[in-house]
Amino acid sequence: YFTQAFTTGAAQNFARRYTIPIDTLVFDFDMPQDQQPVAKPENGVYCYGLFLEGCKWDWSEWELAESDLKVLYVSVPLLWILPCKKAELRKFPWYDCPLYKVSTRKGVLSTTGHSTNFVMPIKLRSSHPESHWVKRGVAMLTQLDA
Repeated sequence: YFTQAFTTGAAQNFARRYTIPIDTLVFDFDMPQDQQPVAKPENGVYCYGLFLEGCKWDWSEWELAESDLKVLYVSVPLLWILPCKKAELRKFPWYDCPLYKVSTRKGVLSTTGHSTNFVMPIKLRSSHPESHWVKRGVAMLTQLDA
């Protein structure tokens, strides 16, 4: 499964729908309060099944929080990946959380120029500075080790 093709497809659909150049788009991210949507989003895509390592999601504050003791991985809430123009990117306190395919956090560049492991950074709400989460090694994973 080539995850970058999935996100590129979402960006292409958005660019074609609104007839704007794809190279002017970036991704915005949100965790919808409705975690059981009954319809697809008008723009972008929903993504579920991801995991957080090194922290947890605080369901009451709706932001990143410290891990519970002896809990290595937690499920990520439903994620809305939303293409938008760079100038229209929402501003809020966030952590640019790296998303990896597997927990080894290393990969090589493939012939397409993409890493074989790193997928993309995901903006997650946080009241702590980015350095707080970097020191804890916080990352998102598409799958857990077997």
